Amino acid sequence: MSQLDLPRYDEFMIPVLEALKELGGSARRDEIVSAVASRAELSDEQLDLRYETTGVSVAADRIGWALTYLKKIGAVDNSRRGVWALTDGGRRIESHSEIDAQLRVVRAELAARTAQRKLSERPGTAEDDELDLAEDSDSDSQWRVTLLQQLLEISPAAFERLTQRLLREAGFREVEVLGQSGDGGLDGVGVYRLSLVSFPIYFQCKRYSGSVPSSAVRDFRGAMAGRGEKGLLVTTGTFTRGARDEASRDGAPPVQLIDGEDLCDLLKEYDLGVTTRTRQIEDIEIDATWFQQFEPA
Repeated sequence: MSQLDLPRYDEFMIPVLEALKELGGSARRDEIVSAVASRAELSDEQLDLRYETTGVSVAADRIGWALTYLKKIGAVDNSRRGVWALTDGGRRIESHSEIDAQLRVVRAELAARTAQRKLSERPGTAEDDELDLAEDSDSDSQWRVTLLQQLLEISPAAFERLTQRLLREAGFREVEVLGQSGDGGLDGVGVYRLSLVSFPIYFQCKRYSGSVPSSAVRDFRGAMAGRGEKGLLVTTGTFTRGARDEASRDGAPPVQLIDGEDLCDLLKEYDLGVTTRTRQIEDIEIDATWFQQFEPA
């Protein structure tokens, strides 16, 4: 399947607005991608389509750019916590023609700034224009691409130890890596305390760029049988629609899914190998050497 089989980013704009309305006016980006994929009836094959150089989902990237442009015209906004929300202006938009009219205004302003820059003492570049477009936007995901590439370069054992560190930072206790012992496909376990109640949560790590299918969720749940009732499946890739449905299937032990985008956000939240410098915009830097500490001695 080629990228041409997917809608363009501008064709996702109305579905994004409609998805946000259905989701109550606000949602995380992964929730928006899932809702838009459902509305557009995208197949698993379309959702699994990735850029060869970065491994990033093409559909998610285009939906991200739809959010970027919608933010530029004031139809949506996003918080530092990664939550996107409809604005009053966004709620009133009902057609592509309305979006096109507002985009023409944005492009005209961008062209005017470019012309002004050429007349100023500091000449501009094409990169400056791209920054004008993407600044302050959660869809400017280059730092996530860089981080995921870094995670794919470390060994599977290092990824398990990194997950162990992340869970400890998130409040888990007695986090142990089991993967080296081949413990039934379970990579580790930690104890999570909720008020006065504590319970074990087993985790499994899948460090690859593809999509995790529903069979992997079932296998993981089978490995937990008789040991625990709750599981955490962590991947640098994505989960198919079937995997997400299986993880929350009625009558089965719940499995919490953390995909590559969620993982990046968590590492950023807990300052694990990700440095955020706040100036007028966020300047996010990936520390490649930090991840080497998890490699086995």
